[in-house]
Amino acid sequence: MKIVIAADPFAIGLKDAIKQHLEKLGHSIKDVGTTTNQEVDFFNAATRACAVIQEGNAERGILFCGSGMGVAIVAGKHKGIIAACVESVFAARMCRSINNANVLCLGAMIWGEWMAKEAVDVFLSTKHTEGLDEIREFLLKAYLEVKSIDEKTRKE
Repeated sequence: MKIVIAADPFAIGLKDAIKQHLEKLGHSIKDVGTTTNQEVDFFNAATRACAVIQEGNAERGILFCGSGMGVAIVAGKHKGIIAACVESVFAARMCRSINNANVLCLGAMIWGEWMAKEAVDVFLSTKHTEGLDEIREFLLKAYLEVKSIDEKTRKE
């Protein structure tokens, strides 16, 4: 799978460990920073990675910052990006199965390397609606097709 990764300076170590792990598994990785010779803040790291996905040069993204929240907020503002900041392997599975997330966001101050690798593996291997019953699968797919909710149709 083609995967783009990015991190701010707080998360270089975790990003590099995940990059090495994914390359060993045979994935094609595009690293858009931060590296040891460049410093990229979390909002630019997230924006760079989202552009790679939007251009069709990656299927998924994995972003890192101190908490995971900063990159998730910025990534989620980009068209076509569904970003999920997760703090458990279970949440990594559910963000794919339920929400069809295409960008996983991890906090280097929260995740240990071993568990982060497991969360990444689960995120990459889980399919949307995997493990759900038929009616939930139907409803989720129908709901996610809605492009916008008109102000007039919302009930107060």
